[in-house]
Amino acid sequence: MTSTLSTILVTGGTGTLGSLVVPLLREAGRDVRVLSRHARETADGVEYVAVDLLEGEGLEGALAGVGTVLHLAGGPKGDDIATRNLVRAAKSAGVRHLVYISVIGADRVPLAWLRSKLDAERAIAESGVPWTTLRAAQFHELTLNMVRTMAKMPVFPVPGGLRLQPVDARDVAARIVELALGGPAGLVPDLAGPKVYGLGDLARGYLKARGKRRPTMPVRIPGKAGRAYRAGDNLTLDGAEIGKRTWEDFLVERVG
Repeated sequence: MTSTLSTILVTGGTGTLGSLVVPLLREAGRDVRVLSRHARETADGVEYVAVDLLEGEGLEGALAGVGTVLHLAGGPKGDDIATRNLVRAAKSAGVRHLVYISVIGADRVPLAWLRSKLDAERAIAESGVPWTTLRAAQFHELTLNMVRTMAKMPVFPVPGGLRLQPVDARDVAARIVELALGGPAGLVPDLAGPKVYGLGDLARGYLKARGKRRPTMPVRIPGKAGRAYRAGDNLTLDGAEIGKRTWEDFLVERVG
């Protein structure tokens, strides 16, 4: 392994965001090491190290000589556990900057996976390792998967009051690399897409791009989560940095 503090370790480096971030780091002349669940050969100057963050085994070796960690890995559950394992190892290894990608609304929307994101944020902030956290809106890819799945139903359900401000993963990648190459900045302004949409608007845009029609049916999200979404707690309407690429631009690229 490369033993220089110029090395940047990326968790989730093969995912939607990580696969965009890694080439940008290489273009910036940085040595990059990627954590992966499965071993892979070095390619395009990028090292791949097999580590399961939920187990934490192998982190000590993976962090040898690393100055900056980009924690981009995430899932439906266990983010808090994985992050605590990473934080402990990063502190022991003398990491100088830990950069984390979180989600807008992690501190406001009462859902279990968002609570784990918030717990991960806290673990990083309390770690003693200099840190930067960026909360981003829902990626276009995730939005597309959602509306594509719902469009397979005979009737498209539209939760009343649910609004999204989807952001392009390329815009997020550029921002997270900028933050990683800079100094620790704590919690930075959120990053959201350039437009706010009701779910019905997103659905109609997708269906039009696919040349399909579906009747819609209003539904209500129950409980505290429903109230939070109707209140726009998943949005940052003031003070956010804004990405460039719109949902419409993305649909043209992906759907045609």
